[in-house]
Amino acid sequence: MTVDESGKLTFMGKKYRAAIGKTGMTADKREGDGASPIGEWKLRYVMYRADRVPAPKTGLPTHVLNPRDGWCDAPSSSRYNRPVRLPFNASHEKLWRDDPVYDVIVTLDHNDSPAVAGRGSAIFIHIARPKYEGTEGCIALARDDLYEILAGCDTATRLCIKAGKSDRA
Repeated sequence: MTVDESGKLTFMGKKYRAAIGKTGMTADKREGDGASPIGEWKLRYVMYRADRVPAPKTGLPTHVLNPRDGWCDAPSSSRYNRPVRLPFNASHEKLWRDDPVYDVIVTLDHNDSPAVAGRGSAIFIHIARPKYEGTEGCIALARDDLYEILAGCDTATRLCIKAGKSDRA
């Protein structure tokens, strides 16, 4: 699976519209820079809101989200770039959101083995906003497209975030 700077994601011969980081892509990812990290990333597991969406059919492990799920984005925390239970005393993202953006979240292995403070956290594949606005560094897709893609994914699947455009025509 490959996504380029034009917001085209290609998987199994099909192209999908995707949102990327609001500041583009970078090979030097930093916490809060709004850029998608260039590189090849493993898909770890899927989290989803069972109260809103059906369980994705996928070869990846799945976990049901609950209101106490969060993700630490505080570089000074020993839990940096890890899931946390709320309430949590360091800076974090709430994964249980009012909008549908995190109704389905695919975790990537970006900066997680081990997490290096300040090198970026919570880089996911998730649901795009209606106008495909730029993300904080994640890759975002239409919900139906994300479900279609997940059906072809397993733990061997990789996401390649690459600079440049796939189609130069």
